[in-house]
Amino acid sequence: MNEHSAIPHPLDHVVLPVVNIDLARERLGKLGFTVAADARHPFGTENACVFLADKTYLEPLGIASVEENEASARQGNVFTARNRAFRFRCGEEGLSAVVFGTADAGHDHKSFAAGGSSAGEMLQFSRPMKMPDGSKSVGSFKLAFAGDLRAPDFFLFTCQRINPLPADRGALETHANGATGIAEIALCAPDPAAFAAFVGLAAAQSAVEKTGFGVNIAASNVKISLMTPEGLEAYFEIAVSSADRGLRGRAILFAVADLAVTEAHLAANGVTYTRKNNRILVKPAPGQGTLFAFEETR
Repeated sequence: MNEHSAIPHPLDHVVLPVVNIDLARERLGKLGFTVAADARHPFGTENACVFLADKTYLEPLGIASVEENEASARQGNVFTARNRAFRFRCGEEGLSAVVFGTADAGHDHKSFAAGGSSAGEMLQFSRPMKMPDGSKSVGSFKLAFAGDLRAPDFFLFTCQRINPLPADRGALETHANGATGIAEIALCAPDPAAFAAFVGLAAAQSAVEKTGFGVNIAASNVKISLMTPEGLEAYFEIAVSSADRGLRGRAILFAVADLAVTEAHLAANGVTYTRKNNRILVKPAPGQGTLFAFEETR
């Protein structure tokens, strides 16, 4: 095993296509998340991220310029091409990609190609970023993409930060709902084990844990659950058709310090939710992308 794959990649962020960024900002604020300033990509997309204390984040993704977005997709930009395909097939909202942090995206790209899972050319770009104190910075990123032809509505990539962002995001990492991080991401397929190697390749984690409803793959900081529709129903009360082939992103489980705080915030904001055992479940709504679940860290 070489030095790059000796430890699993950490989860970096989750991509959530949304109808538009203003709606996402409103919905995520209602759910009790602190939302960062809008940021524009140089290829027609935009985001308004939610940064968590465990250094993961949510990337609600909107389309700022249809023309720029379509042009970049035609020119071979995997990120925009996959985003366009997702929206065409699945609608304007969802969970389209899981992203892992890496120290060497070039190495990952070679590894994906060798494993027959490269989704296309690497992408390197920079964009201005506005910090909470009003200061400006430039973020530069290098991305390597993994795809599986059996899963056209979902992809994985690794993200290498060429010049790291300022480390102090304290104000943005504090959330009224008490969320401290992402504990689990739930993906669904009729035959989850069929996608274990694909997800494991992107996570740099070959170990797979079998469960009653599928398989789990442990990134260095989060559990990626690949589960059957029955498992999704049992854990997250989401009903999906078992005829829905391929792999789909279905839910994000957030760790919170005190579930009573989360519940009080949601109730005060008129957010509909259900309690299931030790979890709060909030079904997808415009601007949210996918099901959000909250659970106390133990």
